[in-house]
This record gives sequence, structure tokens and C-alpha cells, in this order.
Amino acid sequence: MTQIDDLLTIMARLRDPQGGCPWDVTQTFETIAPYTIEEAYEVADAIARKDIPALREELGDLLLQVVFHARMAEEAGLFNFADVVKDISDKMTRRHPHVFGDAHVKDAAEQTVSWENIKAAERRDKGAQDGVLPSVLDGIPAGMPAMKQAEKLQKRAARVGFDWTEAKDVLGKIREELEEVAVEFDIANDNGPNGNARLTDELGDLLFACVNLARKANIDPGMALRGTNLKFDRRFRRVEALLAARGKAPAQSSLDEMESLWIMAKNEERAT
Repeated sequence: MTQIDDLLTIMARLRDPQGGCPWDVTQTFETIAPYTIEEAYEVADAIARKDIPALREELGDLLLQVVFHARMAEEAGLFNFADVVKDISDKMTRRHPHVFGDAHVKDAAEQTVSWENIKAAERRDKGAQDGVLPSVLDGIPAGMPAMKQAEKLQKRAARVGFDWTEAKDVLGKIREELEEVAVEFDIANDNGPNGNARLTDELGDLLFACVNLARKANIDPGMALRGTNLKFDRRFRRVEALLAARGKAPAQSSLDEMESLWIMAKNEERAT
């Protein structure tokens, strides 16, 4: 018996209505979905922190989510874990004809094009079966995090030529959007609490352009922001520690004092 078989058996025991865990037994696809998303984020967090022991643990937690969903599907007579494995195995074989067939690709960039072309053909076939006019934007989940969704939309449009020629062109768009944000910010302040609709729209345009710049620079915007979040967390905690050494909490400090300590924390990092 393999270790994956052990995990499948554990999940079946947990879901057993007669002797399983009351919490696990009552779960559904809908109630477990948020945990699945959370575990994926925790995997990404472990990678961002370069914490390999945590990555190993979080990958196990993510695998459990797959097993959980597959078990619930099996109980409903829909599919089982073996079907999930078969489908992804078939997909990987189909999308790598240069490995499992006679096709040839010269490098990773050419393979990416091949992969996306195969995916596009699969979407066209599915659209034809469903009688729906296909779009290059088909298959992007509506519930995907907004930043990742923006990146996906841009990549899909770029594949058919709807894209900036150079990364520097996007910088001009960002400046343009920033100016529009500034205008709407002043208008929103003049109009009071109900003046934020256009400002929200312009801020969205600015963020979309920033994602575009990251994409053109071959940088994952989500990972870039996650790194900045970690940096902010680390430096602010250092500010708190420095204030504590002075017998203060942040609420008892001034902005000028905290800004000074922030610069100190930043300089400490740069010196190491």
C-alpha cells in the first residue's frame, strides 16, 4: 500500500458517517473551497519566505484538499481520485507533444507558445461542443484574485496581438493613469462620500497598467507584491521593537518618529 493510498484511506475514514469526524462529514465542495484557496496561498507564502520545511508541510496540506474534494465527488458518484490523476496525466501528455510525441521545441519560450496554442484549441473544441462563440478570454475564472485575473486577461489578449510593443510604452500609460487618478481624487474630495465611483474606476485602471508593466518585465506581480508585503511586515515589526525599547507603543508615537525609525530599520537591512 502506497502513502497516497494511506492518505485516501484516512480521508475515507474521516468522511465515514458512522465513525468519522463530525466536522469532515458535514463538509461540501462549497465549504471546503475557501480552505483550498487558503492552502494555495500558504504554499506561495512559504516559497516567498524561502522556508523549505514549511513548503513541504504546506504542499501536504494542499494535497489533502485535492483528496478531500475527490472523496466527496466519489461519495456522490461523480468521479474519484484516480480519475483526477488520469485526467491530469492525460493533459500533461497531450500538452507536451515534444516530450511524449514527435513535436520539437527549441526552448522554453517556444514551449510556452505551444502550450498556449494547445490550450486555445481545447477551448475552441469545448466552445464548439457547447454551441458558444469562442473567445481568447474563455476559461479565466471569474473568482480568480483580481491581480492574477488581470495578468491572465492581458496575456490572452497579447497572444492575438493586442499588446504594448515595449515595456517602456506601459510606463507612459501608468503616468497617464496616475494623472487621471489625481484629477478624480480632487473631484471625489469635493463631492464628499459619494464621489468615489470614478476614482475607484481610475484606480482600477492604474493597477491594471501596473500589472501590465510587471508582465512586460517578466515579473509576477503577485509575487512582487507579496515580497513587498513581507518587507513591510518585517520593517514595521522592527519599528515596534525600537519603540518598545523607548518604552512606547506606535499609538504613543508621532508619525515623524515612526518614519525616522522606519528609515533606521531599512538602513539596518541594507547593511546586512
